Amino acid sequence: MATTKVTKREMLVKIREVVVDDADMVAFIDHEIELLDNKKKADKKPTQAQVENEKFRAQILDFLGEIGAPVTIKDIINGIEVFKERDFSNQKVNRLLIPLREDGKVKRTYKKKVAYFELGNEHEDAEAEEV
Repeated sequence: MATTKVTKREMLVKIREVVVDDADMVAFIDHEIELLDNKKKADKKPTQAQVENEKFRAQILDFLGEIGAPVTIKDIINGIEVFKERDFSNQKVNRLLIPLREDGKVKRTYKKKVAYFELGNEHEDAEAEEV
């Protein structure tokens, strides 16, 4: 049987239920819970890698716009100079393409078990087929 770890927030809520008569303790616990909630909501600055990946995604979109035809990941690597210089792997470029596909900016199609990418929204195509 797996035991779940009790979080600090859950523990504070349980303690609050026990000391409900003590106004000072309740105020303190509410303040601590509020601090935990604010910590979770805090906007965090993107890391250097995240900023760099956004630039790479923009380059991919520009490249796909220039080509205007479906291309493979190998074509993307060979077509963008920075990717060639840094010796990007297929997996790295695929990882950059996933958020673009989820946002509906890039569409993936398959021809003879080979993935091709182009500008477009693959989600709209799927919705049109369902209707």
